[in-house]
Amino acid sequence: MALLSVVLPSYNEEQNIANTAHVLAELLESHGIDYELVFISDGSGDHTFQEIQKAAADNPRIKGAEFSRNFGKEAGIFAGLELAEGDAVVVMDCDLQHPPETIPEMWRLWQEGAEVVEGIKKSRGRESLFHRFSAGIFYRVMSRLIRMDMNSTSDFKLLDRRVVKVLLELPERNTFFRALTFWAGFRTERVEYEVRERQYGESKWSFFSLMRYAVTNATSFSTLPLQLVTVMGMISLIFSAILAVQTLVRYVTAVEGFTTVILLILLVGGFLMVSLGIIGHYIARIYEEVKGRPKYIISRITDNVPETARGIWSRQRRQGGWI
Repeated sequence: MALLSVVLPSYNEEQNIANTAHVLAELLESHGIDYELVFISDGSGDHTFQEIQKAAADNPRIKGAEFSRNFGKEAGIFAGLELAEGDAVVVMDCDLQHPPETIPEMWRLWQEGAEVVEGIKKSRGRESLFHRFSAGIFYRVMSRLIRMDMNSTSDFKLLDRRVVKVLLELPERNTFFRALTFWAGFRTERVEYEVRERQYGESKWSFFSLMRYAVTNATSFSTLPLQLVTVMGMISLIFSAILAVQTLVRYVTAVEGFTTVILLILLVGGFLMVSLGIIGHYIARIYEEVKGRPKYIISRITDNVPETARGIWSRQRRQGGWI
């Protein structure tokens, strides 16, 4: 019988663990789906991992791990993929804003041959105006940078074991799960869903964290920002040519052009600083990749996870590295 793994990255979600475990277990059992739930505590500052341990003690199909510190949601997703043993793996939020009722439909499409089942948002639910605005900016920026529509996609997906294997074999440290599944290809189906309200707690995403997330993911997945440096250089040259002609005219007509010179210096200086910032960010990404540090470090695991799971993060790379 095929096994379904559900990966649930969790950060300060102690109020949601027990309810999420109960809801998912009841749903999957009612549909006759053999399952396991994989919770990853992303260095939570509350009692998230203790709640995971309690859930695992009550249900042997639940297991989990905790990071030594906060490594981010991307690391949590990939750690869950590493621990998952299912023939198919669903990734979803621990707060159940991704509706569990959609999973049986994803499972059915997988049984019919789909290798990736994308959860597509019909709406974003009832969010504050500011959060909706910041999320809108994030998705517009990301859509332009990676050249795929990010407005309706989410991390809520079902992946076939073949797709999971491909993602885990990627050597890169700075990952963008949502875009990588698009990049990997494979036969893809879609399922629409309505974003649900959180029952407990508040969203961990702020405007600044979304912008930081956007910049990090954009530079890890796209080279378009580097191409913008060339565009800014061309714009600077055009302005310089125009201002050069203007300066010559002013010189011939004995009209001072001090203001023009200042504006030109400010314009070129601004372009140079932005260009250096973009290049510097890519150099930082290269620096992080070359160091070869792991995506995450597991500090604790539940009793039903093999002890060898602690070393999953140090899996040997093809050309050497961490062992």
